[in-house]
Amino acid sequence: MHNIPDIAPFREKLEELDAQISEPNFYSDQRRAAEVGREHQRVTSLIEKFEAYNSANEQIAENKAMLKDPSVEEELREMAEEEIEELEGQIDALGKAVLFAMIPPDPTDSRNSVMEIRGGAGGDEANIFAGDLFRMYSRYAESKGWRVEVMSTSVADTGGYREIIFNMTGEDAYKYLKFESGVHRVQRVPVTETQGRIHTSTATVAVLPEAEEVDIEIRAQDLDIATMRASGAGGQHVNTTDSAVMMTHIPTGVTVYCADERSQIKNRAKALTVMRSRLLKAKEDEENAKYAAERKGQIGTGDRSERIRTYNYPQGRLTDHRIGLSLSLPSVVDGDLDDLIDALQNYDYEARIENLLKSQRK
Repeated sequence: MHNIPDIAPFREKLEELDAQISEPNFYSDQRRAAEVGREHQRVTSLIEKFEAYNSANEQIAENKAMLKDPSVEEELREMAEEEIEELEGQIDALGKAVLFAMIPPDPTDSRNSVMEIRGGAGGDEANIFAGDLFRMYSRYAESKGWRVEVMSTSVADTGGYREIIFNMTGEDAYKYLKFESGVHRVQRVPVTETQGRIHTSTATVAVLPEAEEVDIEIRAQDLDIATMRASGAGGQHVNTTDSAVMMTHIPTGVTVYCADERSQIKNRAKALTVMRSRLLKAKEDEENAKYAAERKGQIGTGDRSERIRTYNYPQGRLTDHRIGLSLSLPSVVDGDLDDLIDALQNYDYEARIENLLKSQRK
């Protein structure tokens, strides 16, 4: 048995959702209707998985009882033993499926993602590595059918980026990318190295769920917005108009600079998108800190100061330090992140299940 928590609360939840869907004016609020519909689908699927798990256990118990009955014919005994072996091979997967389904979904998993990559320690090589990471994520997005929209860049003179901020638009983008936050370390011979020595450099990655207006209220009086000409290090073009935007959220001090568009209005819109996402992430981090002890077994903190991964070019190996996983480097940096992201998600699920079972034992 998998110590499955009591299913009764979920059955009660399904009845509540059925009642809401039956209300005459249910579809008058499209947002609420969509949320209730998704939750109804999730709880229904959970109960179906539990019924399959429970049915398999009951069938095993019946077959074992049959084997104890001396009057049962040999042919039926053989069939019962074969069925027991087959069902016992399914029980573990069925039990895990039920536990996974019991984990409440992260409400931001279905969001688009705002990503920020910055060159860290290592000078020019760090900026070049930041560019490599942007290329890696762009190719991954292409494989998923997502759209990449650059929000702001600070291009380094020797290649790569001192900073690049971009939006990943696609189904469940944040769900797949949220474990990428942290310090990424590269070990290789830089193109600027004349004596063939291996250098270690870093770049930081921050992954933010794209915020909606209903998530974060930003009052106009709380924003200090300055405009300036975009040229040189801050922008990709020389501009003769004041199109670049520097936006500061006065209560928190969070600042966003956008200069990639020639239109001041477009730069304002992009800056506001990044601002909302940063404030939402800060709000989530504050909430998560309250549950730090329960989350101890999960994958890191999502903090960009935490070293999460090493890209070792001489050995052709990528290592994720949080889960001790090593993969072939060339395919990963070329955008094949599926195995890596699947492993991170499974590790997180296992930790969440452990926390779920612990809470049931209290």
